[in-house]
Amino acid sequence: MRHVMVVDLGYGDAGKGTVVDWLCASRPVHTVVRFNGGAQAAHNVVLRDGRHHTFAQFGAGTFRPGVRTHLSRHVVVDPLALAAEADHLTAVGVPDALDRLTVDGEALLATPYHRAANRAREIARGADRHGSCGLGVGEAVAYGLAHPDEAPRVADCGRPAVLCRRLTALRDRLTAELGPLDAPPVEDCLPAYAGFAGRVAIVDRTWLSGALRAGTCVFEGAQGVLLDEWHGFHPYTTWSTTTFANAESLLAEAGLAGTAQRLGVLRVTTTRHGPGPLVTEDPALPFADPRNPTNPWQGRFRFGHFDAVAHRYALEVAGGVDVLALTHLDLAGPGLRICRRYDTADRLVPGPAGDLDRQAALTERLLRARPVLDEAPTDWPAAVAAELGAPVLLTSHGPTAEDKVAALAGAVSAPR
Repeated sequence: MRHVMVVDLGYGDAGKGTVVDWLCASRPVHTVVRFNGGAQAAHNVVLRDGRHHTFAQFGAGTFRPGVRTHLSRHVVVDPLALAAEADHLTAVGVPDALDRLTVDGEALLATPYHRAANRAREIARGADRHGSCGLGVGEAVAYGLAHPDEAPRVADCGRPAVLCRRLTALRDRLTAELGPLDAPPVEDCLPAYAGFAGRVAIVDRTWLSGALRAGTCVFEGAQGVLLDEWHGFHPYTTWSTTTFANAESLLAEAGLAGTAQRLGVLRVTTTRHGPGPLVTEDPALPFADPRNPTNPWQGRFRFGHFDAVAHRYALEVAGGVDVLALTHLDLAGPGLRICRRYDTADRLVPGPAGDLDRQAALTERLLRARPVLDEAPTDWPAAVAAELGAPVLLTSHGPTAEDKVAALAGAVSAPR
């Protein structure tokens, strides 16, 4: 038994969901563990029979019978969005998703007040928007850091008086700072949270230790390393650690450090949703992604040539991988090229965590950088393995598990 940790080595949207689904279809998996982010995740899984679901909080292995989901304490949980997601899963033939769900009681809650504050701040930025998803996840993290003993948490859903007090304090603080919020009264929210507590198994951190010993677990990351809160290109980042760090800490707490394979996911095209650096962006690329449309909060979904410079930086920030998964190979063609260097540099050097001024300066340099593009390789998996120094375990040529090919291109030692 060996666990697997899955992270995106780009700006998100590389296909983590479809890779996790393939992992759960190709081996017995006990639990998919979510270890960062929240309801802003959008991990699309399509089955051979055409059924589709965009996994936000449930693990992307939920289509597979018996596979559980665990939302660790590093996830920002939105019970209202979770209920809507469970309804859609029921509609596509998965009526027991909530029965297979456990949630760590220490996890922060994302509430309508966080969402309203998030949107108010993003609107106030005008043309300088950061590309937030508008779901209040970052707002919940920020409030939790500022008021750690008063921030609403999952366990509070089973303690109505505590939750009422904390939601009221949250609403009042945010209203005093931002003005009236477009959110319902506290008393209107309480029944939904009580219903959540009565329906879902809320557990403590010891539950995961048992699951890790009961069977193989897949740790499913959200967003991408290039959006990491400390190492991404500030301010176009997320309030979340998107590397393997949270998953590694959960394994270490269970006494199982070093027992998981590190799998990095990449698109054959480098993409990002919303503003911020995308050095290899090329509007002439004839691509579209129907599952990542333009929306009023993130903005436009952008396509670029494969950016080996940025992905090498992500790999270094993440501490290396054991294997890679290369997705969207059905888009590979002579018009899609590879960038091995910029006009100003061939390597981006990671800095110390927390130095956001340094990251902002790096962002400014990247916004001015221009790619040096080489012709498309004849063998994309081999080329990517050579550029990143890690073998390609899996290639994906379409949205379903059946469109995946297990292979090992570039079998070399991964940098760690």
